Amino acid sequence: MKTSDSDNNLKWRKRNAYYYRFLDAIHERNIRQGSRVLHVGCECGDMLDAVRPSFGVGIDPDERAIETAVKRFPELHFRVQDPHFIQVEGKFDYILICNSIGSWYDIQRVFENITENAHQDTRIIITYYNYLWAGLLQFGSFIGMRRPNHYQNWLPQEEIASLLSLADFETIRNESFLLVPKWIPLLSAFCNRFLSLLPLIRNLNLVHMTIARKQPVHKEESELSVSVIVPCRNEKGNIQEAVKRIPDMGKMTEIIFVDGNSTDGTIEEIEEQIKLNPGKRIKLIHQKNGTGKGDAVRKGFAVASGDILVIQDADLTAPPEDLPKFYEAIRKGKGDLINGSRMVYPMEKQAMRFLNLLGNKIFGLLFTWILGQRIRDTLCGTKMISRKHYDILAANRAFFGEFDPFGDFDLIFGAVKQNFKSIEVPVAYRARTYGATNINRFRHGWLLIKMVLLAFRKFKWLKQ
Repeated sequence: MKTSDSDNNLKWRKRNAYYYRFLDAIHERNIRQGSRVLHVGCECGDMLDAVRPSFGVGIDPDERAIETAVKRFPELHFRVQDPHFIQVEGKFDYILICNSIGSWYDIQRVFENITENAHQDTRIIITYYNYLWAGLLQFGSFIGMRRPNHYQNWLPQEEIASLLSLADFETIRNESFLLVPKWIPLLSAFCNRFLSLLPLIRNLNLVHMTIARKQPVHKEESELSVSVIVPCRNEKGNIQEAVKRIPDMGKMTEIIFVDGNSTDGTIEEIEEQIKLNPGKRIKLIHQKNGTGKGDAVRKGFAVASGDILVIQDADLTAPPEDLPKFYEAIRKGKGDLINGSRMVYPMEKQAMRFLNLLGNKIFGLLFTWILGQRIRDTLCGTKMISRKHYDILAANRAFFGEFDPFGDFDLIFGAVKQNFKSIEVPVAYRARTYGATNINRFRHGWLLIKMVLLAFRKFKWLKQ
């Protein structure tokens, strides 16, 4: 009896189970469970099932593969369709394209077609093999270790990004994985968990991943409300200046002071400013039993009413006058998380001590490498995110847990995990004019090291 193409697909998947488990793990990590997912080139449906969508649609030109998928995964929806002529109704949160891109004769046309199925927050996830492996892969097919391969397009990540751009998508980040695609005891784990992560060596990895989104459409008339969260502890001398200098933005701006059990009269000063400024929306909430800036930020966000949430440190070392730059960046869709960077403009003397500056630069390089997005300054206090995106981060916080005493990494890590686009806005960093810093360089330096280790474990190590 002749073996069907779908049986062959299952045979090759079983024969190369380690490789396919790795692919499934990559996609599971990048897709929220319970999302709407469209898989273009789904074969027999295994990957679509692995990401656990609330509504999943798979298309493939192979009729027998689709018949097999329908039988194996009846809760999902499969259709025989040529990717060049996609006809699928509705919008999806994720569109997956795994390895099939190389066989298309007009990739740009397919990308343009899937635009109809993407909303502004849709993420396109494309995985494809590193062309440096072409010879080895052909040899593997020749000796029967992998499925026979027809002609495949040569598509480095730069070419994929260019084709996405032509179809009005923009790349958020590129990743690479898997130095040894076959299971070899000890060797595979060492190579894929350690060597494959190192600079230069990572260029040799088999699997390349590109994550993209639709290019933002800016609407001039769109105005948003803004909640400015000001965590404070013993900042009495800065409260009046904060109220005076935080600018009005969008259709409404509210200021929410979150007091961390101050003893210098900060609470009384906030209450006085509320009385003196009846035309401003100013709130005071008390941190009570909570500790740390991270807890204060989360409590402030919980009571905020604005479309946009932003953190403004009470010490005013990052000037409130820069906040409209953040607002315009998020309103125009330049990024989903707007992060301040103190590493661009000259700083005032004593604004940041030398060891702190050196540490921030080193940690910026480490986090950029681990997270796959350029982040020069993780601890700048000014960060802005939409309420919609923050709610997604909060709903999925269990992936990291309550790990962050600062509040910065809760947002940064969460944004990367959800494939949000982060962008930095330079701020002019000033010296304190009142009070003393709450930062202890050695104690908080150790906490930063713990953040690096957590990020490495969560973002670089894949469970298989």
